[in-house]
Amino acid sequence: MEGQMIRPVNYIELFRIGSVPINLGESIQVQWLVVVILLVLFAVLGRDLKVRPEGVRQTLAETIVMFFKNTVKDSMGAKFKGFTPYIGGLFCMSFISNLMGLLGLRQPTADLSVVATWGITTFVLVQATKVRTGGVLSPITSLWKPAAFMLPFNIIGEVANPASQTLRHFGNLVAGLAIGSLIYSALGHFAVFIPAVCSLYFDLFAAVVQAFIFMSLTMAYVSGADCSEE
Repeated sequence: MEGQMIRPVNYIELFRIGSVPINLGESIQVQWLVVVILLVLFAVLGRDLKVRPEGVRQTLAETIVMFFKNTVKDSMGAKFKGFTPYIGGLFCMSFISNLMGLLGLRQPTADLSVVATWGITTFVLVQATKVRTGGVLSPITSLWKPAAFMLPFNIIGEVANPASQTLRHFGNLVAGLAIGSLIYSALGHFAVFIPAVCSLYFDLFAAVVQAFIFMSLTMAYVSGADCSEE
């Protein structure tokens, strides 16, 4: 959990190529666990659905789906409704990954490579949106708009957006780990109640906030790349 002591990352050696070991990192291991948890959760919520909701399970499932549909519609517009599954999946993946600390596991989101992959995916979606709405050359021509002297600033902006998105999420998770470790170290054998309260904050509240911020930034960057309105 974020309140636990920072410890070395564990690896599982899968095989070797000569003398080079091919390892499965702890972040990847926990990500697969998160995927399994989400598959089981969605399978349970989506099982035997009725035309009219019957029971808490289907009501909860429809509430979740409508939340993401309305969020995408309000933030990105109706034309981007096809992004709803990705945006919903991104939020759920981030949220559950952030909560893995409650099980005593290392959060995948505390690994820079994990969050950086999501940031790179956002960058790719931004460029794909430009191509889809403005043509093949749109990612290039948009760099010197509204004027040619903006070229260096636009290039920096294209790189800075996914970088800041990645580092914001990663930095908050690592900060939680560091603060928790300092509290444990300071309290020693008395590290019971205060770390538990801190863990509830960092693991629950911060998990929701960071997942929502990452989702919101992704929607803003992708919808902002729409060239059809220019």
